Amino acid sequence: MIDRSLNYGRHIIADFAAKIGHYETVLDIGAGKGDDLAIYKSKCDNARLLALEGYEPNVAKLAARGIEVFSHDLERDRFPFEDESLDLVSANQILEHVKEIFWIFHEIARTLKIGGHFVLAVPNLASLHNRALLLLGRQPTSIQNHSAHVRGYTKPDLMRFLKIWGGFELVDFQGSNFYPFPPCIAKPLARAFPQTAWSIFLLLKKTKEYEGEFIKWPIEKSLETNFYLGEK
Repeated sequence: MIDRSLNYGRHIIADFAAKIGHYETVLDIGAGKGDDLAIYKSKCDNARLLALEGYEPNVAKLAARGIEVFSHDLERDRFPFEDESLDLVSANQILEHVKEIFWIFHEIARTLKIGGHFVLAVPNLASLHNRALLLLGRQPTSIQNHSAHVRGYTKPDLMRFLKIWGGFELVDFQGSNFYPFPPCIAKPLARAFPQTAWSIFLLLKKTKEYEGEFIKWPIEKSLETNFYLGEK
């Protein structure tokens, strides 16, 4: 039987946190009920936990766990933090739900310290099961018109997108879960073949000053879509 909890790769979140080592401030974007933040706390007990969350029931649950939570529209609101003030930003299974990727990456790059880390995890459009579905003329499960997912991601396309700025260095890359197999098979397959796993996880490090490249890109390339790029 498929274990869908592996899609969230909490074992990878723990591994990335251990690799990062010390961090004083960690922000989870779309923090849900705070499960990832609890992992970050377990690896660095003195860390200040911050959350951006748009679903009000989860806002209440995060607050009840003692997490500093902000009710936030990721696609319109400015992050309530100063430039280069965060050590770690995490977004696990969130960015497939949003259109305004240029604005969100702008805010992540703006608020993350140089030398800080970004944990990025999304469903993999190039997973083995999605490739098989396409071969059969079927829609991939990671992006369907009747679902909440509006973007599809692969590792090569993410790396191409990140080159818009060029200030993120890839530190580690892993995959989690492997449809249609049970955990005893899915776990080793995802470790061996991360680029065809259900979820892909990137550990990125900010290496230089950010100067607004993400929100300049749609203008410079004349992208004919009304992307939100901040207040004019």
